Amino acid sequence: MLDTIYETILISDETIITFLVSMAFAILLGLTIALIYRYTHRGMNYESAFLSTLVMLAPIVTLVMFFIKGDLVLSLGLVGSLSIIRFRTPIKDTRDMVFLFWSIAIGLGVGTLNWTLAVFATIIIGFLISAFYIIKYGRQIHAEYVLIISGSKTFDDEKMHDFYDGKNIDVQLRSSETEGERFEHVYELRFENKDLPTVKALVEHIQKFDNIQKVSLLSPQLTLPM
Repeated sequence: MLDTIYETILISDETIITFLVSMAFAILLGLTIALIYRYTHRGMNYESAFLSTLVMLAPIVTLVMFFIKGDLVLSLGLVGSLSIIRFRTPIKDTRDMVFLFWSIAIGLGVGTLNWTLAVFATIIIGFLISAFYIIKYGRQIHAEYVLIISGSKTFDDEKMHDFYDGKNIDVQLRSSETEGERFEHVYELRFENKDLPTVKALVEHIQKFDNIQKVSLLSPQLTLPM
């Protein structure tokens, strides 16, 4: 009886070495994924804690795979115990979800001792994401801004129209408010990104008009691309 218990508890040197090598691979690949996320991130919703999540997720999944080792009963029990965990942190960017699945997939690959496939998969996916970042794949060709003009008395929009007439800038009036002698006009501007200096020149041009008190150029996007 004691011999059986001892054989159950005893872990061979080969198993220990395999486990340590797998954890080292998982941590190394997790660090690689986190670095790629850091250097290819765009936007203002960057969180440094998310990098630690990407690094730790791969070795944790690897550890889970070593615990299961093809045991169906153990895997079902593990899934049942983990089902009580509820993740309340919202994913602000769908790209973050891709990195989470990437780290999980690497943990599964390393945990099943598919080290070579995990390394090659990391290289291929990392190259693809880096290429998308370099060529600016998926970024908008056109920019949309809101122009707010406020002042007193009247505003002659014909002068503004003469400035951008013939240029590739679409200007539409969204709202117009008048209170006594004060007015506020809100315009929607749509143009190509390369024409942004022209739009800034338009703002400076409007500021020189008579009776103008304030001119604001705003981006309606919640997450600004970097």
